[in-house]
Amino acid sequence: MNAMSPPSGPILRFYRLYPDTRPPERADRAAGGSMPIRAFRYCEAMTTASAFGWYVFSPMDFSLMWDGADIWWHCALLDDWALLTSAQLPDMSSLFDACAPRGLTGCSPPFLTALSEPGTVQIWSGVAVRSAPGWSLHVRAPANLPMPGGFVPYEGIVETDRWFGPLFTNIRLTRTGTAVTFRADMPLMQVQALPRSILSEIAQNNVPPPGDIEALGPAEWRDLAESLNPAQLPGRYATAVRKRARGACPFGEG
Repeated sequence: MNAMSPPSGPILRFYRLYPDTRPPERADRAAGGSMPIRAFRYCEAMTTASAFGWYVFSPMDFSLMWDGADIWWHCALLDDWALLTSAQLPDMSSLFDACAPRGLTGCSPPFLTALSEPGTVQIWSGVAVRSAPGWSLHVRAPANLPMPGGFVPYEGIVETDRWFGPLFTNIRLTRTGTAVTFRADMPLMQVQALPRSILSEIAQNNVPPPGDIEALGPAEWRDLAESLNPAQLPGRYATAVRKRARGACPFGEG
């Protein structure tokens, strides 16, 4: 089997360790309905990026606030803001201990953890994930989906075929004295399965230096002329990609 081909079985398998967590969902070409209609109709590059992967959600609604030194958090179960060091999901500890084998009791993953870097918080999705052999998981912000202000997410790539653990994301708060709210019905992150072969140093460095305009050959000039032709109708790239997709076989080019 080609290293770039999908495996015969599932690429990913999600496990909901916290039962109230919304199940992960395939990402949406329309970015949850927020994409401009013209982009959805004509910009195949944008819709393809939006649909690449799966949405993962927060297990509950909550808010964070940073005062420049400490991080505070709040949810519907709290009467007031609480200083965040590490916080568990409701009933998660007892649920985990009831199901975990001997030796893992007391090891329930925390929901929120204030990290040592200023304004930085680790958020657990309530989910764990395992990928197929040779596949890693890219964890990132939802593609083309507007996010609430006041924080920036970090991205990471995890070898989830070799490392099985809580699926979390790290965020950095960027405002002080203002609450940032995270909703359970909005994607917290987008995860994308990647064949690990493309992440190797050999693959990443196998790119020659860029050529100048004089390096364009007849094929490049022909394709460039087609792309820049003002007589072409809008969305011609989207039309071509969709036609190829309709005629493609599942694991290769049609």
